[in-house]
Amino acid sequence: MTQTSRFRPRHSPLGRAVASLTAAAMLAACVNTQAGRIGADDGSDACRTQVVALDSTGDFYGESIIRGAAIGAASGALLGGLIAAASGRGRDVMAGAAIGALAGGAIGGATGYYGARQQQASDQASLNLAIAGDLATENASLDRTQIAFNQLMDCRFATAQRTRENLKAGRITRPQAEAQMTDVRARTQRDIQVAQTINTSIGRRGAEFDTAIENVAPGVKEQTLARNRGGAFVPVRARATVPLRLRPDAISPEIAQVSAQQNVTLRPGSNGFALVETSSGLRGYAPAGAFPEARNLGSRPAVAADEGDVRSLAASNVARRDNFAESVGNAERLAAGQGFELAS
Repeated sequence: MTQTSRFRPRHSPLGRAVASLTAAAMLAACVNTQAGRIGADDGSDACRTQVVALDSTGDFYGESIIRGAAIGAASGALLGGLIAAASGRGRDVMAGAAIGALAGGAIGGATGYYGARQQQASDQASLNLAIAGDLATENASLDRTQIAFNQLMDCRFATAQRTRENLKAGRITRPQAEAQMTDVRARTQRDIQVAQTINTSIGRRGAEFDTAIENVAPGVKEQTLARNRGGAFVPVRARATVPLRLRPDAISPEIAQVSAQQNVTLRPGSNGFALVETSSGLRGYAPAGAFPEARNLGSRPAVAADEGDVRSLAASNVARRDNFAESVGNAERLAAGQGFELAS
């Protein structure tokens, strides 16, 4: 009696690891769509255009500047898997690949860009020129992202302000106002999640630039951050009710009010505004003239103009990244706290 043989293909641990990594990457690619990030358009969002605009700017940051991080992560995953497989510890292949991917991504991201530019450059002048060009491109994209985020937040907080005004004028009932405010707060929190994801990608690319910046313009990052975050903190007591705005701009939406005799802290702002922080942590901008003490604060330095040289471009890149992260953090605090209260 002939026994039918059964053939079962045996896959190596490394093969299974590579297959698993490939499947995970394909799954991530499938779900990483705009609809997956911001949801489908059901026609109910008055700020949908601004949401799409912000999300679309994030595509730029999804790629490594010159594929340094991607190459590092891929080679790190392969190397980690190979080491585990070669050692005979098949169960450790996936762990080795994952650790290798993280280590490879970190090395590739931090040094891959600068190393690649070094290899391509014939001398220091051409290296500086190449990095300056990359920084100029990055800065233009950061400007687009900042503008898109500002416009989206303006739309959200203006919607909240209209709800307050409609309630005050009796055009809607309080339950209707509360429902509207709950909705706009929830939408804003989703917007901020999108912005945080973009900010994470900006930070990842920023780490690549930081390595290059420290090599071609030593000390620029520390000096820029010190200027950007510096300035006096002045505790004051408001003499009258003062409206706080989302940004240092007279047409920016009102987000709250400081009451007469309320204790607040002033920090340098820009455009003739002071940054005001309440004891609860709420931050907004008010005309510096509303607080006599603000005249001694000075003004927050404007983002350095891109003059074309690598040092100027590096400084403005650091400032732009810091400003975007700060604006996202401030919006997050507002969405979690008093920014959408009916009594504001």
